Amino acid sequence: MYDQTRARQPADQPPGLTGRRTQGPEPLLPSDERDKIVRHLGHAVNTFADTPGEALEEAESAFDEATDALVKALTERRRALRASWQDQDPETQSAELRFALREYREITQRLLRA
Repeated sequence: MYDQTRARQPADQPPGLTGRRTQGPEPLLPSDERDKIVRHLGHAVNTFADTPGEALEEAESAFDEATDALVKALTERRRALRASWQDQDPETQSAELRFALREYREITQRLLRA
C-alpha cells in the first residue's frame, strides 16, 4: 500500500537518500519569506481605517510578493525534480522515478486545492 509520509523527504536532500520525512509536506515558501509577506499584509489591514487607499496598495504589493515568491519556489522545485529523474535509466532507477512522480502529483494536488 502507498504510504505518503514515507514518500516525502526534505528539500535539502536529493531523492534516494535515507531519512525520509514523517510529517506533512514542507511549505512551498520558506518561513522567513512567508512571515515577511504576512507582516506586510497585516500592516495593510491595520492601516486601512486611517488610509484605505494606501492600505489597498500595500495589500496588492503583499499579494504580488506572495505570487512572485510562489512562482519562484515552484520553478525551483520543478528544476530540482526534473534533475532528479531526467538522466535516469527507467529500468534500473524505478524507485527514484516513482518518487519523482509522487512529488509531481503531491505538488500539483496542493496547487489545485489552494
